[in-house]
Amino acid sequence: MRRLSILGSTGSIGKQTLEVVRNAPEDFMVEALTCNSDADTLYSQVIEFRPKVCCVVDEKKAAELSSRLKNEGIDTEVLSGREGNITAATLDSCDTLVGAIVGFAGLEPVYHAVLSGKDIALANKETLVAGGDIIMPLIREKGVKMLPIDSEHSAIWQCLKGEKRDDLDRIMITASGGPFRGMTRDKLENVTRENALQHPTWNMGGKITIDSSTMMNKGLEIIEAHHLFGISVDNIDVVIHPQSVIHSMIKMKDGSVLAQMGRPSMILPIEVALYYPERGTAIVEEFDPFDAALSNLTFERCDTDVFRLVGLAYEAGRRGGLVPTVMNAANESAVRAFLAGRIGFLDIERTVFETVEKMDAVIGNTELTIDSVEQADTDARAYADELIDGKSCS
Repeated sequence: MRRLSILGSTGSIGKQTLEVVRNAPEDFMVEALTCNSDADTLYSQVIEFRPKVCCVVDEKKAAELSSRLKNEGIDTEVLSGREGNITAATLDSCDTLVGAIVGFAGLEPVYHAVLSGKDIALANKETLVAGGDIIMPLIREKGVKMLPIDSEHSAIWQCLKGEKRDDLDRIMITASGGPFRGMTRDKLENVTRENALQHPTWNMGGKITIDSSTMMNKGLEIIEAHHLFGISVDNIDVVIHPQSVIHSMIKMKDGSVLAQMGRPSMILPIEVALYYPERGTAIVEEFDPFDAALSNLTFERCDTDVFRLVGLAYEAGRRGGLVPTVMNAANESAVRAFLAGRIGFLDIERTVFETVEKMDAVIGNTELTIDSVEQADTDARAYADELIDGKSCS
């Protein structure tokens, strides 16, 4: 039985993780649940799963939740703030942390969970983008498992099972292309928030959906794959595959290409991670190669002249150090501003490029530690926010 701490339990991945648990309660015990501010959803989850601990980062909402649970006679301990997330991530009774917090905020609790000897089922790209050079060596030092949940990395991981890593030639990360596949730069200048949130394949939260529309999600995945599988970013390709049936591919040195296929669903990669090294039972609708909607598979090159953040991610991945941290921080600030209607779509890209350029001289010789990563994140957000406020951005 796996004993789980689920960070970000009220988001899309968190809810689907609980669906896996609900399907096989004999295989899992929920020890902790956390969220940022959605205390109503967390309340319902606590009522159903009765964890030892829960956390709402928002302190006021945590206090309100605590009162509601006491009135119900439920003795789940309610925590708050960053410290609450870390406590939930490092519970003695938990053996596996599900890292489903969106954004850089997911790094700190994952770091402490690894230090405390937990296996990590990771859905959060930004943890490895910003802190991969710290987290992956620590994973090896502590002898714990890194279990990828992101559908692309789960696919790569599954394809690599039983293969020698020295035989791996290239990784091909697939992408739906998002809502703006085939668009020109001129047309992108005028797209709206509503346009960008209309993803053609996946149902995701706002931040991840916008990252898909700018293709930054693939940039983050390139860097994540580099850390997870020990391969240069220059040996990782992005392949546009609008049907989202092939979730990623690997090419071996003899020319063989291995692929993992299935209907677009995050349930399966969650199951693969949580049951590893075994397999769970089928929950999602099975793949049918004779289904007309799934049988016509097409592939295109990623247009990095239109979606320029992909090229920036390659460069950040080559350089390493704090450059990916700065890139990720600027992107989070810019996406937040775009969702709030404060900047245009291509201003996301402009903000990220200018922040990386500005911060380059500052971070050049900085020693890489968890503290320096957090400081670089803070500084990059501050500069990006200045640009967004119109102080420097044209």
